[in-house]
This record gives sequence, structure tokens and C-alpha cells, in this order.
Amino acid sequence: MPAHAPDRPADPSTDPLDRERAHLAASRAALRAMRQDVEALDISDVTANWVNAEVLQQQIDARIEALADLADTPLFFGRLDYGPSPEHGPAARYYIGRRHVHDADGDPMVIDWRAPVSQPFYRASRKDPQNVELRRRFGYTGGELTAYEDERLSDPAGAERVSALLKREIERPRVGPMRDIVATIQPEQDEIVRAGIDGTVCVQGAPGTGKTAVGLHRVAYLLYAHRERLARTGTLVIGPNRSFLRYIEQVLPALGELTVHQTTVDDLVTGATGVTVRGTDDPEAARVKGDARMAEVLHRAVRSGVTMPTEPCVVVRGSRRWRVPAYELEEIVRELLDRGIRYGAAREALPQRIAHAVLTRMERAGEAPDDRVQDTVARNAAVKAVVKAVWPEVDPAKLVLRLLSDADFLAECSEGILTEEERKAILWAKPPRGVRSAKWSAADTVLIDEAADLIRRTPSLGHVVLDEAQDLSPMQYRAVGRRCTTGSATVLGDLAQGTTPWATASWAEALAHLGKPDAVVEELTQGFRVPREIISYASRLLPRIAPGLSEATSIRDAAGSLRVRAVAVEELDGAVVAACREALEREGSIGLIAADARVPVLAGALADAGLPHLLLDPGGETADGTRLTLVPASLAKGLEYDHVVLDEPAAVVDGEPDERTGLRRLYVALTRAVSGLTVVHAAPLPEALAGADHVTADR
Repeated sequence: MPAHAPDRPADPSTDPLDRERAHLAASRAALRAMRQDVEALDISDVTANWVNAEVLQQQIDARIEALADLADTPLFFGRLDYGPSPEHGPAARYYIGRRHVHDADGDPMVIDWRAPVSQPFYRASRKDPQNVELRRRFGYTGGELTAYEDERLSDPAGAERVSALLKREIERPRVGPMRDIVATIQPEQDEIVRAGIDGTVCVQGAPGTGKTAVGLHRVAYLLYAHRERLARTGTLVIGPNRSFLRYIEQVLPALGELTVHQTTVDDLVTGATGVTVRGTDDPEAARVKGDARMAEVLHRAVRSGVTMPTEPCVVVRGSRRWRVPAYELEEIVRELLDRGIRYGAAREALPQRIAHAVLTRMERAGEAPDDRVQDTVARNAAVKAVVKAVWPEVDPAKLVLRLLSDADFLAECSEGILTEEERKAILWAKPPRGVRSAKWSAADTVLIDEAADLIRRTPSLGHVVLDEAQDLSPMQYRAVGRRCTTGSATVLGDLAQGTTPWATASWAEALAHLGKPDAVVEELTQGFRVPREIISYASRLLPRIAPGLSEATSIRDAAGSLRVRAVAVEELDGAVVAACREALEREGSIGLIAADARVPVLAGALADAGLPHLLLDPGGETADGTRLTLVPASLAKGLEYDHVVLDEPAAVVDGEPDERTGLRRLYVALTRAVSGLTVVHAAPLPEALAGADHVTADR
């Protein structure tokens, strides 16, 4: 399956590549014309008022931005030639790209990759050609079309091979933010991308299988296929930290989707609760606060203030007094409690129910009250007094503050749920004076968010993508789940990369907490990013960290991509710097990954050696043009670099509270490389990695 590249100019009428270049030029011209048509729109006479005009102008501006022609981004990356069929007529040819482009007559010049007619580009094979006679892939250098490669799917005798251009695109050096994979989506990935919107999909993906990209492309596909529905209900992408979001933030805009909000779980709940995170929890406190049992503790706490009436409610209207006895008020309160509706909704219903009881008495007395009378009675001072006494207002932040400050209140609400030791773990040693002065932790904000939902229903979005989900606590899953109660979700993660004390044990358990127990779980084990030698080395840890998972494989066979160097302790820093210098001699990005405690030492060593580098921090950029990035191991998840230098694996393991979490953190660090990995160590390697006979060892 050779790629064709010319070594001399040719007549465009006869040379295939020049004909394709001519079509590219014509398509770009057509896209410019489409943009100019939108820019020329005059809406002055078609809007009724300034509000309509503003809304329409915003839509026009968004359309203009979506029609931008990015010089370094190929307008199309493939072509499908269909044979004669009832669906496509005598024969048909379609160019597949990131967006739809049509000529002045409205005829398509480029078909959006998400359109149904584009699907065979990703799924057709010689065994199942789907009426495709020829699939052509294009190779680009910058924005210039430089090569093409053909697969004649109509020839069943041909051998299935890995596309050279596809392989080259996967291996293209990575500098800057994450790129889209629209030109290289594989059949198993495409099935997930195009799955229906009504069902939730969970993707268990080994390192390098493209699960994050699959999730983002799924959002783009759903917005294409269900744009009006999602325009009403909204979409959201949730990542593990701000650095990760900065890394992926250009993918959706490159696919023409500019309005998808991206956030972290912490930012999501702090934004909803209005409190500021200024404190941290020890591992045990965080584990207990993140446990699903806390939902029942909060449920009890929210309703703890409800009391049964002991006095009747007497409503005075004119010269008449209408009396609702205490026992009837109690029946109303108990009925509302038994119905299980949210606290705030029940509190709003209570005065109406009392008013209805009054109106019933009025009707028995021969009066004919209407709804206006009922509303008036519900606002009566006597009714308000009953509601305030038996069903008081609850502020979610103040409630959680009391729960974590008052040992007796916590014991009352958690009886039979938490142990005494667990209560002590989450109680504040020195209770704050108020909500504003409290040093809330990230886990506390999730508790406040849960309490707020018990009082008022959290609005639901149409679709939520949750990445690196294996690190969420059950309470965090619940926080995400209530954002998609009437919508669907795409859950992405790898159980082997769970590095929190509450890391997900199984997807069935996680999906139950999310409120999506019937979700379909798909497993991606075929890797496209990490070379086979590296993923095989890292997979030696799987029996210790995730014994139930299948070992990942890789289509990439890059001999010599892994080097392990044992050095003396006093030589460690210098050896790491030397490995970084060697990596800088190659093309692409370099990530120096180290245990968090080692980062300051290595930053000094790099500075002393005169090596420019970026130090990655939790909210910072993942790339600023500097090729070398110093990455704390705690922030490496989800990132990728062409070449990785891994400093002292034993320190990465020792930096975590237990060995399994440490080995999982190491597994993450080992699988960030796209082209090469150099491991430099002075301390002995973990037992599972020691003595790997296929490793190139440098001493």
C-alpha cells in the first residue's frame, strides 16, 4: 500500500497528486466564498427588535468563526470512491474532511467526517467494503498536500496492512496542545464515537488507545447529529485538572465546535456552591467524605430540622376564623416527608397544602373560594409561621459546616452509617466561626453540592463527557451524575491508572454512583500512541495494580524506544540532565517526569545546565513553545510527549501513601511517551520491572 509522492512537476490533467491539489485549492476557495457570503449578510431589515438582532448577530459571528480556513490544518484528509449502487447512483466520489464545504451551486466539495456517508472511511475493509471501491488517504506537510495512499477495497485478495500515512500521522511529533485524530480514527473507536445519544457509554481504555480523543470526537459527532437538542440542553467536558484542560482545549475548536464548556469536577462544584477551597484533607478524611454513605448522612441532616406541629394553625379572614388542628398538620408534614421530594420543593408545597385544608373547610361552610383565595391563604402570616417552625429553610453550606463542627449533630445524622473512628476523621479539630472563614477542602464542596441538590434539583445537561473518571470518589460521581440525570454521558478512564485513595474499583460500581447503571462498557486495548516495547514494559505492573485488566497491545513497533539506565546516587541528577540533552537532539516534545518531591532538585539541575524548560503546575500551560517540560508525576496523567525521561521510579512509588497507588502512578508515568522512553534510576527498580530481559540497559 505505497504512498505516492512526486519528485517532479506534472500536468494537472494527468498527475493524480496535482489533480488532488487542484481540488484542495478549489475547496479552499469555496470555503472562503462561504465565509464571505455569511459576512455579507444584512440583518437590519429582518429583526423585530435589538434583542433579536443581537442574538442573530451572535449566531452569524459564530458561523463566520466556524468557517475559518486554518492554513496548517488539512481541509480534507481522505477520499471515498463508491461503486454503482442504489444509494450513490452509478458511481460517487466524496472527499472527507473536518467540515462541510460546497460550491456556488450547493454541490458538496468536502463532506463532514461526521456525515453518514463518511462512516465507511473509518469502518470499511476488504472483508466488508461497504460498496467502497477505493479509499484514499492524503499526507500533508503543514498545509500542503504532499502524498496520497490508496486501498482498493474491491479487491478481496489484497492483504490488510497498516497504512503508512496513518502511521506517519500518529507518529507526527507532538509540540503544543493535543491534536484531533479525525484522520486516524480506527473502526473500534468510530463505533464509540457514533454511538447513540440516548445511552451512556463507558470506555475502559489502556494507555495510548485514544480514549480521550474518542470522547472529544464523540462530543463533536453528537453536536453534529443532534445539534438542536444539545443546543437546548447543553454539553460539558470534565477533565481531571486545569493543565489537562489546557492540553485538550484546541481539539473541539479544530473540529468546528466552539461552544462546549470544559471544566474540572472541583471547579464545577465550587462554581455551583460559591465557596472557595482553601484547605486540604488527610487521606482518611478525604476517603470518608468521598464515600457514598455520606449521601445518606446528608439526607438525614437536611431533614433533621423538620418537626411535627404541636399547635393548630388558625387563619383569620374577615370575621371568620379557620382552624386546622395539629394532628392534620402532622399528617400533611408526614405525607410530604414520605413522598421523598426535595426539601425545598416540599417546603414550597407545605403552605399550599395547609391552605387547601383551609379551603376545604370554607367549602363545607358554603363558601366558593377559588385559586386566588388559596394563594392568599398560603401567604397568610399564620400559615407562614407554621412553615417556618416545622420546615425551616436550610442553607447547604451552613448545614455542612454544622455537620463537620458539631460532634453530636454528626453522630445523630450518621448513626448506623459511620463508625466512631470515621466521625473523628472528618470532624474539624477547630471549628470555624462561619462559612466564609472555613477552610473548605475539595471534598467539602462536593458535600455542599450534594446538600444543595437535596434542597433544589440540579439542572441536567444533554450530554457530559467525564475523562480520567477512575480517580473520582463516589460522591464526585454523584455530583457529575446529577448534571446529566435526564441526559447521557461518556465516561472515560483506565482502572489501572487510579491514583487516589478512593480510586474506582470497578466500572459497575462507578456507573451505579453516576446514576447510569445500565451504561455499556467498551474496552479499548489496541494502542496507537505508545510503542509496543514501552507498553509491554509498563504492563509488567498490571498483575499488581489491576489484575483483572487485559494487557494493552500496540500497532507501533519501534525498536530501541526504551532505555533503562542505572547510575550511582551521586550521578543521578547529572544523568537525568544528560538524558534530557539527548532527547532534545531529536524532534518533538520532551517530558521529564519525576516524583513531586524531586521536582525542585531537578529544576535546579536543569537551570544549572542551561536547559530551558517549562515547569508544569496544576493550573498552568502544558506547552508555551518550550520543548522540555518538567512534569510532577501527580500531573502527568492524560498528557503525552514524544520523548519521556523518567527520573527515579522508586521515588515515584514512595511518593504515594501505599505501594499499589505508587505503582499505579508509575504506570501512568511510564506510558506518556510517543516515541521514546529513558528511565534513569539509582535506587532499585520495583520488582515487577527489575530484570526485564527485553530492555536496553545503559550503564
